[in-house]
Amino acid sequence: MGFESASLNSSEGSGERSRSIGAPGRCRFNLLPAPAAAILLGLGSSANAQAIPWTNGEFASPWNAQKIFEPSSLPDRTDPDNREEIPPEDMPVKKRQQPGYEPVGIRAGSWMFNPSLTAGTFYDSNVFASNTTQRSDIAAVIEPTLRAHSLWGRHGVDLKLDAQQTVYNQNSSLNQTNASLKGNGWIDITKDTMLLGSFQIAHLNEGVGTLSSPSNAISPTPYNLMSGDVTLRREFNRLTTSVGFRTDSYDYQSTRAQDGSVINQDARDGQIYALHSRIDYAISSTLGWFGGVEGNQRDIKGTPGHTLDSQGYRALSGITVGLSNLITGEFGAGYVQQRFDDPSIGMIEGPSYRARLTWRPTRLLDVHFNAEQLVTQTTDTSATGVLANAVQLGLDYELRRNVILSLAGGYENDRFFGQIRKDHVLTSDTRVKYLVNRFGAVSAYYRYTKRDSDIPVFTFDKHLVGMNVTAQF
Repeated sequence: MGFESASLNSSEGSGERSRSIGAPGRCRFNLLPAPAAAILLGLGSSANAQAIPWTNGEFASPWNAQKIFEPSSLPDRTDPDNREEIPPEDMPVKKRQQPGYEPVGIRAGSWMFNPSLTAGTFYDSNVFASNTTQRSDIAAVIEPTLRAHSLWGRHGVDLKLDAQQTVYNQNSSLNQTNASLKGNGWIDITKDTMLLGSFQIAHLNEGVGTLSSPSNAISPTPYNLMSGDVTLRREFNRLTTSVGFRTDSYDYQSTRAQDGSVINQDARDGQIYALHSRIDYAISSTLGWFGGVEGNQRDIKGTPGHTLDSQGYRALSGITVGLSNLITGEFGAGYVQQRFDDPSIGMIEGPSYRARLTWRPTRLLDVHFNAEQLVTQTTDTSATGVLANAVQLGLDYELRRNVILSLAGGYENDRFFGQIRKDHVLTSDTRVKYLVNRFGAVSAYYRYTKRDSDIPVFTFDKHLVGMNVTAQF
């Protein structure tokens, strides 16, 4: 849904899926081929000003075990041996693969490889996300991608390797190169027990104008990321449980200020450890209950006298609904707490919520609604905590079987702890994707972002217009 930046500044993304693979009679895994993922990406200079970015659809089982606060679909209780494949018209609009438009792939033994190459260009009306020095520019982006996944009857591995080069016409300080290797794997221990694993090794860039970018930066902030998650998942008839551990390690480098000085970002180096668990219970074929809890320890370097270390947790419980293909979603409420060692930030706590709803009034239209609150942290060379609330609404419409129109809009309120500041963010997104055939696609997009802040230096608005061409096999 909406504009999806290809600036690779997030470790999320393992939940994208549309092709079913798996052993007969077992739960099935839906995995989106890398070339298809490249088609969906809107290449551009991502000034993702939100603390809560737009998310994409549902996390199918079993991968919601690693994304415990993402909605999961109710289990299919029908006989697996008599279960029919879901036709394309009954899939979500942006996930369906119509016959004749699916990637071909290259098979080598028990492995399938899907290469792709995306080239794009975009116009940015405010490349430095500034309210005083507004400069526009155009840029070119190229992104090669290779996905490899196993075709084994049991167990499985899915790998994705990609790189991205962004070059601006007039503002070379904004040029950036990203590279990432990420993967998922699963082991069928028994019929009802699985071990899930995922990892990412990447060199990424945090765009100018993002929530955590220094306010006077004129260059992206490069950083190295290493992350991994191991989760054990077990099914007990109607009950599904999981417990897992995740770690993320960040190594930030320096960026440049408007006066040419170096902005050292070493204070943001560190590790984040999280222990998570989720329980799902299928009350019926249309209603379920879930509970999820995640505790974290953030060991961040900080500056002398101002540590960024914190400890906290988030717990949600609620219901999962699935009224055929008409309405699906999850509604959860709970509590969140993050205690920062720095007394100037202190403790952020209070009730928390998350809602995800998809309404499909026809087979050609999907309407999405998201609402969420979370606690995170950001930095403008000094650390602050953020309590963010967001509401988002969007739709996907199939104009033709190979033409998809997507519209989205959102509002977010960010309350900062550690400084007197409150921000309001408005976004709107429009995208059209045209699948030429199974070997290529063209997409165009427009995004508008407006941030109003109590601190004027953080106030800005920008327009982003671009198009991409993707070749895939």
